[in-house]
Amino acid sequence: MTATAAHLLAQRGVLDLDAPVARYWPEFAAGGKAEIPVRWLLAHRAGLVALDQPVALADALDWDPMVDALAGQRPLWEPGTAHGYHGRTYGWLVGEVIRRVSGRTPGRFFSEEVAAPLGVDFFIGLPASERGRVSRMVHQQPDVDLATVPVEAIPEELRELVAAWRDPDSLSNRAFAITEPAEIDFNSPEVQAAELPASNGIGTARGLARMYAALIGEVDGVRLFTTETLAGATDEQACGLDQVMLIPSRFGSGYMLPTETNPMAGPSSFGHAGRGGSLAFADPEHGISFGYVMNHIVESLDDVRALSLVEAVRQSLA
Repeated sequence: MTATAAHLLAQRGVLDLDAPVARYWPEFAAGGKAEIPVRWLLAHRAGLVALDQPVALADALDWDPMVDALAGQRPLWEPGTAHGYHGRTYGWLVGEVIRRVSGRTPGRFFSEEVAAPLGVDFFIGLPASERGRVSRMVHQQPDVDLATVPVEAIPEELRELVAAWRDPDSLSNRAFAITEPAEIDFNSPEVQAAELPASNGIGTARGLARMYAALIGEVDGVRLFTTETLAGATDEQACGLDQVMLIPSRFGSGYMLPTETNPMAGPSSFGHAGRGGSLAFADPEHGISFGYVMNHIVESLDDVRALSLVEAVRQSLA
């Protein structure tokens, strides 16, 4: 949803995705980041997945302290040479560009420019009036805690990943520990009300599918992306081993692209997975969009709920 907002600004000619971030956010140039283009933020190539010094959670919810910390942060790899999922920082990085260019917070921009015209039931920063509609998130503990399993009992293809989970200094852990405390309670009213554009989007599956449908075609008279914008947004920008997830991943400018483990509906699909198994995407070739959300969070490598639904969609298209 955040990437969509950025592409709308680019489509209107007020944001150049290939210009340096510092053109719009001058403070970002610190720490050797003066030449990083906006597109590298969108494609997870900037090397800003973590902070040397985490920010207090209360400050992060207020936006500016986290933005200031990221502006001063040095990249953790040479920007542009690798990619890694900016699972938390992405929202502030891309969101601050949106704020500088549009004069509106990313949540407000999304609400006014995407959700309202389309009637999309989705929020980045939940209004108090909507809180009573939100399901409480519950977490399922894995049957086997890989963090305590002897190394020799772990399948060889998973050992590098498990080693990263066990290492508090790995990028896999640091990328999700940018606040103090690191663990964020997403059932908290304060967290739901804040704008965390990589972490706390709240909405319905129909809302997700409706927005993705408007990226590839007209929905009740509204189409968000031109053909040119869609092509640019979904052109592959990163492919290969993800420095954070430690599995192969592919990204366009803000959208995940199909992989062997997440084929979506086919090669032309683009979208994004979410924590606990949620998934949304569009497929221009088939003219479809898809949304799946849940409040039962499964932190497992073998969660097949969304993938089973996608396979049913694929079979119906065959």
